[in-house]
Amino acid sequence: MLTKFAVADEAAGLTEFWSQRVLATANGNLLKVAKGTRSTTWHSHDDQDETFLLLAGRMTIQLRDGDVPLLPGDLLVIPRGVEHCPRVDGDEAHFLLIGPDVTSNAAGGKPDWSRGRPAAG
Repeated sequence: MLTKFAVADEAAGLTEFWSQRVLATANGNLLKVAKGTRSTTWHSHDDQDETFLLLAGRMTIQLRDGDVPLLPGDLLVIPRGVEHCPRVDGDEAHFLLIGPDVTSNAAGGKPDWSRGRPAAG
């Protein structure tokens, strides 16, 4: 049976910042929605690329050699091994992450300051 997702609604329904929810798998990739605020820590993924599709809000992907601003509908692929730091510009941003495993730590990639912080809305 096929399952259709309202991706924007799924992301908006997350109750904690930097939490992630797997919506589906396709060809060995996870498709996850996430809700962020402020920024995460600098990190890289040595064994995988990470793809961001911004759904709502504004976000900047900080790279060591420059920043990449994202607006809703923008998609960015960060190659494996590239150090980056996602930063939300504004109150919050909703996005889709695509990759074989896009969780940077066991808590879902959340920065320490955000643990247990509920998302508005």
